[in-house]
Amino acid sequence: MSSGFKHLVKCRCVMTQFKRVNNPPVHQFSVFSELDDDGNVKPKYAQCNNCGLVHKVVDLCKSEILDKKEDMSSLVTIEDLKINLNLSPNIVTILESNRCDLSTWELVSHIVEKKQWGNFVVLTSEIDSGMVHGKVLQILGENLFKVTPFTRQEQFKKE
Repeated sequence: MSSGFKHLVKCRCVMTQFKRVNNPPVHQFSVFSELDDDGNVKPKYAQCNNCGLVHKVVDLCKSEILDKKEDMSSLVTIEDLKINLNLSPNIVTILESNRCDLSTWELVSHIVEKKQWGNFVVLTSEIDSGMVHGKVLQILGENLFKVTPFTRQEQFKKE
């Protein structure tokens, strides 16, 4: 059974609010990747959500930027995934109402397609006073879902 993961890849762009800062933080964006039967990442293309450059995702947390490529008609979109999830309009409503990004839509689509019932997907996550608050979606079956809030201690300290 193939596995899928959300992970971050780095882009060379700088977010607008950091353009005038010396040594701005590196921009990262979330992507979904699927592993083949040997545990290798299946290559795919993803578009930076900040500058629009297209990346070839070659491994978990690794990508190659395609020079001067800001458009690729074969990139999967949320609209494409809505069609794939048409049998489950409740999932579409949940993902839309939580303003989920493309990688979350791809992960949910993967779980539904592979019938990996029981898996969880983080819908939202916010940090307040050292605590992480959010919601998870558990996909229990083809048309059976559960959204649950969670709170936990922040795992990583900012330096």
